[in-house]
Amino acid sequence: MKNETAAVATEVKKRRKFTWTRDDSELALLGLPATIWFAVFAYLPMFGLIIAFKDFKLQPGKGFLASLFASDWAGFKNFNYFLTSNTFGMLLRNTLVYNVIFIILNLLIPVTLAIVINQLYSKIASKVYQTLMFFPYFMSWVVVSYFVYAFLSPDGGLFNLIIESTGGEGVMWYSQPKYWPFILVFMSTWKGMGYNMVVYLASITGIDTSLYEAAILDGATKWQQAWYITIPTIRPMIIMMFILNIGHIFYSDFGLFYQVTQHIPKPLEGVASTFDTYIYQALMSNASIGRTAAAGLFQSVCCCITVLITNAIVSKLDPDSAII
Repeated sequence: MKNETAAVATEVKKRRKFTWTRDDSELALLGLPATIWFAVFAYLPMFGLIIAFKDFKLQPGKGFLASLFASDWAGFKNFNYFLTSNTFGMLLRNTLVYNVIFIILNLLIPVTLAIVINQLYSKIASKVYQTLMFFPYFMSWVVVSYFVYAFLSPDGGLFNLIIESTGGEGVMWYSQPKYWPFILVFMSTWKGMGYNMVVYLASITGIDTSLYEAAILDGATKWQQAWYITIPTIRPMIIMMFILNIGHIFYSDFGLFYQVTQHIPKPLEGVASTFDTYIYQALMSNASIGRTAAAGLFQSVCCCITVLITNAIVSKLDPDSAII
């Protein structure tokens, strides 16, 4: 009797498992546009990764695909060329160090600003401050680069005019690499803090106000409310943003490093060159497409590994905050 009951239950589960309902059809139709988009723009282009393993050359009278299949296999020679180049160590250092600084600052400053703005009693002032801090995020790095040049221009730049008016000697900013790590960090933080601040502020506004009311009745100060209520509540969002930022640690903001520095003049190569600028400059100098593709694939693989490692560590410490 028990065996028959178990068999019937198993059969029912199988029927339920393969039943297609109207709700399933509606959900499938809703997800179809996103599926097509990812297939066409995300997964189909991955076929191009084969270029990283080929000595790609355009064949006379042949198109791209025909040339790709006709090109000789290079194996890992393209990767070996990139990893053993004289500039690889410098590129790796700049990319990682800058990104680590960006991740830390884009965590501390936006969270602090979100907590402070959330404490404002005037809603008008709060909206004004949010708008002013969010506005730089919408500006192109090309536009920002012109503003930076207006400040740092050797001839007539605002900073040089101020220095010379106080009796000092003007600085050739674009030939002095010692200043640029601070300039690049400042510009990245200035442009991105508004967006990150709004993300954290949205999480803070969703916190139950009764928690703050209870804390006030217990005599908690604003600092104690932020430390024991606000930060623990938005911790999942902080961790999620941290993991996502770690996923780009081997990438760099091309506009920041290339446009703001006015195309990375020779004196600034040691402090402003990253993997992305290297790939772009290699393409513009008619370097091997296979080698540049290998550099891009190296970035993607490293970023994927760092995301998985970071998520694994987070899942061990706080399983509820892990993305995967």
